[in-house]
Parts: sequence; structure tokens; C-alpha cells
Amino acid sequence: MIHQACLYGSDEEFLGMAVPFVLDGLAGGEPVLVTTTSRNLELLGETLGDDAGRVDHAETAYFGRRPAQRVTAFVRYWRRNSGRGRVRVLAEPVWQGRSTRDVLAWTRMESALNLLLAGTGIWMICPYDTRTAGAGVAGNALRTHPLVGSDGRIGRPCPGYAEPLAFLGECDAEPLPAVPYGAAGSDITDLSDVRRFVGGQARQRGLSEERAALLAVAAHEAARYLGAPLTASVWESFGALVCDLRRAGAPYAMDPLAGFLPPGPDERPGDGLWVARQLCDHVDMRSAGAKCLVRLQVAGPRLQEGQ
Repeated sequence: MIHQACLYGSDEEFLGMAVPFVLDGLAGGEPVLVTTTSRNLELLGETLGDDAGRVDHAETAYFGRRPAQRVTAFVRYWRRNSGRGRVRVLAEPVWQGRSTRDVLAWTRMESALNLLLAGTGIWMICPYDTRTAGAGVAGNALRTHPLVGSDGRIGRPCPGYAEPLAFLGECDAEPLPAVPYGAAGSDITDLSDVRRFVGGQARQRGLSEERAALLAVAAHEAARYLGAPLTASVWESFGALVCDLRRAGAPYAMDPLAGFLPPGPDERPGDGLWVARQLCDHVDMRSAGAKCLVRLQVAGPRLQEGQ
């Protein structure tokens, strides 16, 4: 895999990177996927003219709404096209308007891609619009990408690049809020009880039958990863329903990449977490000594969705 960042501050700079990257790929018979903002898609399409019809594209806000979904989309695109040699992907995440927690999760994903997509023939350029991304986000781009460039060709090494496992460790050192007073709790020795407890609590707090069942499935799959015995807690915060799964006992090595790759033909320890990451808005994992935690979050009962 080739993974590089491109920092741009104008439409002209974006096109100066994107157009040669796309055209060189098409000229070489390589599949090309562009997932960026609707404005950038329009700019690029107008500039490419007839060649635009040969480019796979997606509005970035809908190409994997959550980090694990986006990783899965990249993996699926590679698998569909791997027989055609190298695959080019121009992938610009959405940064503007995200919460601090969201920014951390997406930045973490950018670093993890170096490991998750290792061994694939993907050449990925991730554009960062310095007009909207913010100095912190742009600065981290140089830590999460081994290369940086501006002309759509192979970039130069990033001097600030951080090894992914070390960077993920920094992200996962961020403390999570404590379980609040009044949260419902249950000691679990049989993992089948997780589903009943979490589903029941979710329904009591106003989630629909379907959404409560999905959270219960996610919690059960996360609990399978942790193993029993464990303690489950459920509470409501503004706009969200949160489920905590904590295991204490013998030291347990938690894989920081678990649950990001879709399941394959053979079972892996992180397969259940992949299901949880597809169903939940946030899945946070922490471990310290002999204590391990998986925290799941979904939208609360007052979520209103347009039809």
C-alpha cells in the first residue's frame, strides 16, 4: 500500500493533485475511486470532461459514515478490483463540524489504514483542505501518512510520521468519562445474559424494539471478544445511549485493530467487534493492566430521522 497526504488550500491546488493522479491511473488501466466533497467532485468532473465517466466516485459523507464502515468500503473496492493490478483511491474524510471525539476516531483510522490495508495494491491519497480542516487535523495528517505530496505523484517522506501502533496507543490513552451515578449495572457470568440485560435496558429507556435489539446484538458480540465474567452498565446521556462492558482479572491483550476488517471465511477474534462497529456510532476500547473495557454508543430515543 502507498498512503500519502496532500494538504491543499485552494480549488486550484486540489485539482493540481487530483487531475494528474486520476488521469495517470486511467492511462495505466488502473481502477480509480474518488471519494471527496460534493464540491470537489463537481470541480473534478468538470475538469476531467469525458474521462469523468471512467472514474468510480462517492460523496465522502456517505462513503462509510463510521470509520470501520469506511475501512470496509476500501477493502471491498480492493477485492473487487485486485485482479486488475494497482488500485488508486483519492479519499478525503469529512472534518468540518465533527466533535472532538469524532475527529479522534477518524484520525485514529487514518493511522490504522497503514496496517489494515498493508499488502494490498492500493495507492491512496488523502486530501486535507487547510481552509476547513483546522491546524490540529492538518498537523496530524503528517503523523498518520508516511508520505506527503501535492502533484498527484509519489510523495516525499513525512518527517513527522508516527508508527501506527504507537500512534494508536496515544489515541487510546485518552481517558473515557466514568460510568455515571445511577447507571444500571449487572454482573455477567453467562454471555447470553448480556443480550437480555442490554436489550431490556435499551427498551426501558425508550429505544424502539428494533434499535434495542441491534444494540443488544452489538453488546453480545463485544462481550464475546472480552469474555466472561464481566460487568455491564447502561445509561443515557444527551443524545445517546451508552453501554459499558468491563472485564477484570487476568491481563488481556486487546488488539487495537480489532473489528475494522470485515469477516473472512475463517473466524477471527475481532469478527464480533466488526459487527458492533457497524451497528454503533462509537466503539471505544481501553485496557490497563488486568482491566479491559469496551464502550458502545448509539443514538438515544429522541433521535428524529427524516423520511
